[in-house]
Amino acid sequence: MTTMEPVPVRALAQGLAALCVGLALWGAIERRRGVNRATAVLLRGGPGAPDAPGGPGVAWRAAVARWWTVARGRRALLCLPVAGSLALLGESPLPLVAGAVAVPLVGRRLRAAERRKGREARAARVAALCGAVVGELRAGWQPAHALAFAARETGALGSEEAAVLAAARFGGDVPEALRKAAGQDGAEGLAGMAACWQVAVDGGAGLAAGLDRLETALRDHHEQRERLRAELAGAWATVAVLALLPGAGVALGAALGAEPLRVLLHTPAGLGCLVVGGALEAVGLWWAARIVRGGERA
Repeated sequence: MTTMEPVPVRALAQGLAALCVGLALWGAIERRRGVNRATAVLLRGGPGAPDAPGGPGVAWRAAVARWWTVARGRRALLCLPVAGSLALLGESPLPLVAGAVAVPLVGRRLRAAERRKGREARAARVAALCGAVVGELRAGWQPAHALAFAARETGALGSEEAAVLAAARFGGDVPEALRKAAGQDGAEGLAGMAACWQVAVDGGAGLAAGLDRLETALRDHHEQRERLRAELAGAWATVAVLALLPGAGVALGAALGAEPLRVLLHTPAGLGCLVVGGALEAVGLWWAARIVRGGERA
């Protein structure tokens, strides 16, 4: 009677590491599609969808859509399986501690990136709102009707849409309602729209001409930021390379048979190098990111 040999811990850790890398790559590819597109295809069906509404595959598609929505909000938890793989490879609990500490930090960074994307998307919708109102005004619509139609088409007013449309429909203070809506993140352009509306009401100036100039200014500002971001892409790539260099060094040492994880996690000199190197790495990345963000703000 033969007995099965136990699976080596190192082989198991390598398998887990490969799985984590695969999940990270898959998440990076799928992230670009967005939750809205996934919901549209999986719930309402898209071109070539095999199941009609109410068909047998609707419940499965809904479950996949809900899972994907939850997974997008928990991407920071990928730090834990990566840390677990390193803990198994290095036979030390220190990577798990580092992974647990990294989860809130990475989550904070991802949330900041999502807020920035939402802010830029709202700013683009505000510019589109100005253009849509100008088009409707030149087509002969009244300002209140033009604003109501453009707001529903673009969704630029956000949570303040009902208040602004009520003020426009029932003769309320539209500029004040627009100023309140401008307090939303990324909707600062609505303050300029409120000023144009106020001047048109008080001084009799043309609302379409003012909004046309405002739209041009908002789009120029957006294009300027895009050009600046393109120019800073090289700097951000340098920061990313600096962040990956220590991991590449450890991987190279492991490939040469030097067992860097054992040295770093199980010897006093290695632990000292790990602490000092980690601190220098964190300070360097913070400083480099601060320089690049300073260029963006300028």
